[in-house]
Amino acid sequence: MIELAHLTALLECEDDASWSTALFSLARQQGFDQVLYGVVASKHMKLEAAFLRSNYSPKWRATYDTEKLAYVDPTVGHCLNSSLPIIWKPETFRTPNQRALYEEASGHGIRSGITFPIHGPNGEFGVISFASDKLPSDKFDLAPGEAMAALSLIRDYAFESSLKFINAHSPAETPPRLTKRELEVLNWVMVGKSSWEISKITRCSEATVNFHIANIRQKFNVNTRQQALVKAISMGMITPEGHRR
Repeated sequence: MIELAHLTALLECEDDASWSTALFSLARQQGFDQVLYGVVASKHMKLEAAFLRSNYSPKWRATYDTEKLAYVDPTVGHCLNSSLPIIWKPETFRTPNQRALYEEASGHGIRSGITFPIHGPNGEFGVISFASDKLPSDKFDLAPGEAMAALSLIRDYAFESSLKFINAHSPAETPPRLTKRELEVLNWVMVGKSSWEISKITRCSEATVNFHIANIRQKFNVNTRQQALVKAISMGMITPEGHRR
């Protein structure tokens, strides 16, 4: 059982230190003495840029960060591609590197736990892990019913309340340099023109238009032309009011 007042306390925190204390307290109330919370403002950002708060062993955190273990951690890989939590045990860590990661983490009291993915409405990505020193042989039980619902609520309130810290922590992106033709193509994308229509307007082949769009996507480090468009508008590179008709 979790009290709403304890959850809303996260929303009232003015600084990340008091916010972290409140989050760790919520985790302990659910039987987890260790917790890690990390979020990047965009899935395309490097994980090292995450807003990260944890009460894991400082020595373990230093090792994890220095050796960039997030890139071999199966819980992170799972969360990148799923909205479902992952309960982790020794068998979760299958490759030699993953098993070495688990063995070293166990030495710091991180043996069993559960990680919830975080996928924000504006492309944010992250994880929140609740960990315990209990062994699976100790019948480590996450009580899937009420306890799982409580952990999900903590995840949701933690994310919503941390946005102000995430945005302050995230470095401002430098706008990429687009060519005159790329800007022209992007402006036509903004008004809903297809590659074929843009090719007729600009008097070049459709393949050439798609080539420019591919370059634009690469420069913005996104997967679709619409994502590039959103970034360009947010960076002030193009404005909906000033598009060509």
